[in-house]
Amino acid sequence: QVQLVESGGGSVQPGGSLRLSCAASGSIYSINSMGWYRQAPGKERELVCTITSGDPVNYADSVKGRFTGSRDYAKNTLYLEMNSLKPEDTAVYYCNAVILTRRIGWPSDYWGQGTQVTVSS
Repeated sequence: QVQLVESGGGSVQPGGSLRLSCAASGSIYSINSMGWYRQAPGKERELVCTITSGDPVNYADSVKGRFTGSRDYAKNTLYLEMNSLKPEDTAVYYCNAVILTRRIGWPSDYWGQGTQVTVSS
């Protein structure tokens, strides 16, 4: 019923930029929070940023000053503007959302399939 689809990944040179998008669709009553995570080969999935209603955007220290997360509440869409990309940013980036699908119930954690970001010269 709920689907998260990421887009915007690709291959760029160091110092380049990319903009990722995550569109949530399906049976959605409300989205409590959305965020970006990434996972490099052989490493654990790590937080990139999260956005919660009424809260400032929280960023991992490694991306502060370079990445900007934003959310379009009307479109149920999450964005990640990535600037000054470094090789260590190479990973699969996953969209996450905590979603309530009905007025009475419990929110569930949803994940997209991921989009590959590769930074190399």
